[in-house]
Amino acid sequence: MATACHLAAPLGLAPLPRGCASAGVVAVVRCARSSGSKIPRGVAVRATSGGEGATEEVPEIVKAAQDAWDKVEDKYAVATIGVAAIVALWTVVGAIKAIDKLPLLPGVLEIVGIGYTGWFTYRNLVFQPDREALIGKIKSTYKEITGSSN
Repeated sequence: MATACHLAAPLGLAPLPRGCASAGVVAVVRCARSSGSKIPRGVAVRATSGGEGATEEVPEIVKAAQDAWDKVEDKYAVATIGVAAIVALWTVVGAIKAIDKLPLLPGVLEIVGIGYTGWFTYRNLVFQPDREALIGKIKSTYKEITGSSN
């Protein structure tokens, strides 16, 4: 029971009550009925802005993003880095898809990845002194990149 609906001019509609004339836009939706359909032919639709129940709440994550963006001094550089990151991600995904289509290489690379993950875990994460050395190296690299003295 498909219906074809079209927006039509509000011809033949009764006028709105006096307080509602400027409240929104009125249109008529005309639906062509298929056999046995109980959808009315003309339905008045009014879109309003404001009023009861029309509160717009911005999610907390959007507020946090707006605050972070307002704190950025060089917006051009941040936007450029963001675009470059998206292009790099797109390129990497394309390369991975191309490698994945090769018959033997994905299995070999998976075995190499599992082996390296095991070696890295044993070398840097199993024993406490190794973990502390890794954390220290990460912090020093972070300070070197950001230029902070803390």
